Amino acid sequence: MLTVSVSVASGVAQLASAFPALNEWKVVLAVAMVLFIMMVNLRGVKESGAAFALPTYFFVVMLYLTVGLGLFKSFTGGLGQVVDPPAMEHFGALRAVGVFLLLHAFANGTTALTGIEAISNGITAFREPRSRNAGTTLIWMASILSSLFLCITFLAHRIGAMPSESETVISQLARTVYSGRNAFYLMTIGATTVILVMAANTSFADFPRLSALHAGDGFLPRQLTLRGSRLVYSRGIVTLAVLSSALIIAFHASVTALIPLYCIGVFLSFTLSQAGMARRWWKCHFLKPGEELAEPGSVLHHDPRWRTKLIFNGFGSVCTCIVMVVFAATKFMEGAWVVLVLVPILVFVFFRIHHHYKDLARQLSTTGFASPPPLKRHRVIMPLSSVHSGTLQALRYATSLSCDVTAVHVSFDPAEAEALRRKWGMHGQGVRLVILHSPYRSLLKPLVQYIERIAASLKPDEILTVIVPQFLPPRWWQNVLHMQTATWLRMMLRGKPDVFITDVPYKVY
Repeated sequence: MLTVSVSVASGVAQLASAFPALNEWKVVLAVAMVLFIMMVNLRGVKESGAAFALPTYFFVVMLYLTVGLGLFKSFTGGLGQVVDPPAMEHFGALRAVGVFLLLHAFANGTTALTGIEAISNGITAFREPRSRNAGTTLIWMASILSSLFLCITFLAHRIGAMPSESETVISQLARTVYSGRNAFYLMTIGATTVILVMAANTSFADFPRLSALHAGDGFLPRQLTLRGSRLVYSRGIVTLAVLSSALIIAFHASVTALIPLYCIGVFLSFTLSQAGMARRWWKCHFLKPGEELAEPGSVLHHDPRWRTKLIFNGFGSVCTCIVMVVFAATKFMEGAWVVLVLVPILVFVFFRIHHHYKDLARQLSTTGFASPPPLKRHRVIMPLSSVHSGTLQALRYATSLSCDVTAVHVSFDPAEAEALRRKWGMHGQGVRLVILHSPYRSLLKPLVQYIERIAASLKPDEILTVIVPQFLPPRWWQNVLHMQTATWLRMMLRGKPDVFITDVPYKVY
């Protein structure tokens, strides 16, 4: 969710930098962009390597062209300062240079170095030898990222670029290098925007699958495992879009505000994944050559290089944990506290969902289940407001279920009750009528108490069904003109044990 929020907010920030009039519409643009990506994914459009390669190569070429020309002008003395730089913005209290400020800068820098680890999630998509090809790609990505990062940092310092919510550093660098907002500037901003939107789309490809896996294991609602008509996890896609849009709205599409939330989750994931790999290598050293140990999702083998791998993954886990702690400490008041509070809450919710499914499976299990005795009596109660064609239709259905039917009417006026009794005698087909007098003009309470009293007297070989006639008006808005007694009655009886509720709709055309 944070990947979508940060990527889209960054893309919109690039557009707003090129067209300052869009600054007031950043939230609307960001939400619209998320909804557009959602609609594309709901259509079932598959990711195409060729379609994604072209904008990626275009982005790399434009960025290297920009920094290359910038370095050339810098070394030849032709690179000036940013024209009309944005005003300096203080994102926190000014501090003297010290350990805390250095740690704060370190935390900011680590943010830019995330992303290349995504290769580890897509190793199965590589051709054989997968491990070698993925490693080569990882080296290329690290080289591109580090070189661009260092060059942009160097040039931003030379031109006096200012970090700002109104104009990005990339925009300031591009318009300085290209001497204005010309075609090359717009191409650079366009390439950056497209690559950021593509980064958001990767979450729409991964989150629905991830949520379906968790839902299959019982840690998320089961509905997330269902595919739509186009064989995509439509519920997961919509959930991701809604929650990401909520984050964008809550933080006003501010990349500065969203980044602290993003990085805590990223480095927590790094720490847990590498700690898990270190634990895996530790377990492998107990296995003898040729011996296997089956675990959920994988099979462990003896690895003669387990010590080296354990040291690397353990050291990596410690490093990323330190970064996470530094980030949490230095960015706590800038929004990191939200994730520090939210993650434990989410874990608690996941396990509560899991325990619910486990308890439900245990209660529904047929192990040790004793079959109930055969039914000897089926009692049917039909609430009756008045005698009309709708109630007679419900009566027809009720008498088809059982011969033991009781119509129940709650009366406020003895004269009205007597009139209903006479009319029921004419149309009630001999079904007994019980009239409950309610001196306090309460309709549902006497009726529910009567049904509870009947239900409490049932024997193990008896059941009780409540037939609820429901009037359906021809227009949906006409529902507000009626009392919705049937709806309220169903809600009050739904939790009652040994009481079955059946709706008999009566539609007027």
